[in-house]
Amino acid sequence: MDRRTFSRRMLVGGAAAAATGVTSLSLGAVQASSAESGPRTAPAGGAVRRIKMYAEKLPNGELGYGFEKGKASIPGPLIELNEGDTLHIDFENLTDGDVSLHVHGVDYDIANDGTRMNRSHVEAGGTRTYTWRTHKPGTRKDGTYEPGSAGYWHYHDHVVGTDHGTGGIRKGLYGPLVVRRKGDLLPDQTCTVVFNDMMINNKTAHNSVNFEATVGDRLEFVMITHGEFYHTFHIHGHRWADNRTGILTGPDDPSRVIDNKICGPADSFGLQIIAGERVGAGAWMYHCHVQSHSDMGMAGLLLIKKPDGTIPGYEPHHHGAGGAEKKSAQDKDKGEGKGADEGAAGHQH
Repeated sequence: MDRRTFSRRMLVGGAAAAATGVTSLSLGAVQASSAESGPRTAPAGGAVRRIKMYAEKLPNGELGYGFEKGKASIPGPLIELNEGDTLHIDFENLTDGDVSLHVHGVDYDIANDGTRMNRSHVEAGGTRTYTWRTHKPGTRKDGTYEPGSAGYWHYHDHVVGTDHGTGGIRKGLYGPLVVRRKGDLLPDQTCTVVFNDMMINNKTAHNSVNFEATVGDRLEFVMITHGEFYHTFHIHGHRWADNRTGILTGPDDPSRVIDNKICGPADSFGLQIIAGERVGAGAWMYHCHVQSHSDMGMAGLLLIKKPDGTIPGYEPHHHGAGGAEKKSAQDKDKGEGKGADEGAAGHQH
């Protein structure tokens, strides 16, 4: 079995996941398939899981979320669910002030809202369990269609600085959440891009966030915007469908194919592309296409390698990119895990 066939989402217990410093959580096993039978797909949901999560101060004065003490990151770790799953998050606040965990796109009651006005925040040194639920599409009692929870969502603080969490978001308390529908194609790698004011993932100009892949990889991007500005997200040389998954379902799918999309504060969307499809390897730029924003440094590189590991025409010093950060939440080369009862996790780099 090659690495592409081997599942990077094998079941791993919550405690075991924390012990290895993982930065993504995936609930449920992956639908088994071989390279010959086609891409791997998401299974049906319905799992109930419990994980640990922390909020911490970072050395530079920023704040971050993590699955392990001392491992907080910006963005926070990727959480993946399948429609029908329930997630209990045992959340511990390791900072010296109030913090919360507020989520978009999924189901929760008022006690899990993550705001100060209903006292669902967490005081310094305190703990709280947040419960998020998801549901499948269906029909309401009145006969109208109810969409499911599947989508590209996000979570963030809602109390630091103001009762809207403005200070927490500015300092890095945010992260991605993906809810999949049964049969959704699973990527080889997920990349999270957060346009936060004039920063990408809280990195300032000339300190670009770069991603690595190999030609033919199925890449997933989770795009989130925070702060005061509207941005656009553009990837050179690649296109996607403007729908829930970023993938056309067939020749009759009416979804528009795009390579640039606007994203306002607290908006989020996702997409999947095949790395280098019809364009090949190279240092492909992604950036905000508001010209003044890109001029001020809101740009990074998608470094797509040939199978031999080379990147044609790429000169790191010329591009000002430094070494690539492999912000993969599911790195296909390090997807080994072991079975357990309380969750599943991949690795992010």
